[in-house]
Amino acid sequence: MPLHILVDVLNDKGSKYAVSGAAVTSRAECDQLIKELKKVKKFARATHHSWAYLSSSDGPIKQDDGESGAGMVIIRMLERAQLYDHIIIVTRWYGGTKLGGDRFRHIQTCVNAYLDDIR
Repeated sequence: MPLHILVDVLNDKGSKYAVSGAAVTSRAECDQLIKELKKVKKFARATHHSWAYLSSSDGPIKQDDGESGAGMVIIRMLERAQLYDHIIIVTRWYGGTKLGGDRFRHIQTCVNAYLDDIR
């Protein structure tokens, strides 16, 4: 399944966010989708690609990519939505100002936008 991408989901203090996702069945597929996303010129320049995958057989897999705690936020949201065998990637272009705890709310906003868009 190709990546479903929502760009310009949110902007705050110069940081910009996008969210992407797709159905997957393995960690290898997750890695391949991240690699494909980073081939897109705009996404190649992003600061962070935080992601999570909730496998129906192997449990959760996550990668914060420098956004400490981001993967766990996505995992919890996947669990609440009961969305298994699907990767969600939250991309951030750092705008020069630290966002502190707001970044967790922004990740939630992005994941909610993605979940609303695919349902």
